[in-house]
Amino acid sequence: MTNDPILHLLGLAKKAGRLEIGEEPVGAACRSRQARLVLLAADAAPNTRRRAAHFGEAGNVLWLETPFDKGQLGFILGRSSCAMLALTDAGFSAAVAEKLAARDPDRYGPAAQQLRNKADRVFQRQKEERQHEKNLRQGKRKPWAPPPGEETPPAQRGKPRPSKARRREKDGPEARPEPKRNTTSGPGGRRLTGKLRHS
Repeated sequence: MTNDPILHLLGLAKKAGRLEIGEEPVGAACRSRQARLVLLAADAAPNTRRRAAHFGEAGNVLWLETPFDKGQLGFILGRSSCAMLALTDAGFSAAVAEKLAARDPDRYGPAAQQLRNKADRVFQRQKEERQHEKNLRQGKRKPWAPPPGEETPPAQRGKPRPSKARRREKDGPEARPEPKRNTTSGPGGRRLTGKLRHS
């Protein structure tokens, strides 16, 4: 039984630091939304099952009962016994559920499909984040696009916008009259130009 592929995967997850063992660590991982899958031993007590269901609801996590007893789970994890454990990695969770579904498709099939979909979304998000970081390191930027709602009309797309000088020539000098300025005579008969300030 120690050569079982499911137990082998759980051992790998423990070595990778992606496994929480025991009720307290599993509950903490579920509450912090770190857990991806909660597994129970086949001979777990009813109280342990109830707690696993509660942890699953609290963290929106699937919980499954494995075909292994507490002694078998504990042996592969280096303990005397283990009734409850949680996988915190999407890939390990999907792989374990798929191996369980291969043994009993009716019992574990829907859970395996759901976990595989979640794992695919996680991997896609990680791939996009890595690509984004790579683009930032290389100085790549998105091509400029006008903000939504400020698009140019289709008739004007591709036409260069005329400069201010050309617009003035097109409009003519009469189109823009000079602003009126107040003129007054100052001391010594000099003319003062500018805006008057009334106090």
